[in-house]
Amino acid sequence: MKEINCLRCGVPMQFMKKTHIQFGKTGWILGDLPNLVAGALPVEIYICPTCMKLEFFATENGVVEEDALPQKTCPKCGAVHDFDYPKCPICKYDYYEEK
Repeated sequence: MKEINCLRCGVPMQFMKKTHIQFGKTGWILGDLPNLVAGALPVEIYICPTCMKLEFFATENGVVEEDALPQKTCPKCGAVHDFDYPKCPICKYDYYEEK
């Protein structure tokens, strides 16, 4: 754990917990599935006991790769793109349209 002072009031901040910040978002068609496959960033959370400011720090073992989102291949044009796109960015193939 780090020893840091609050940037606002200078008081030493207290460690709250380690948790994960979820990437992605919940959609109305697939629900939480895109959110679950998008991944998460492990962080440490600190709080100032005086002003209640929160600070988030990536954990030392929480390496995030550049291509953190899973990829998929468009069945129409073969383009590879992020999993969470509802349409192919190249040919505009709609994954949710009834076929």
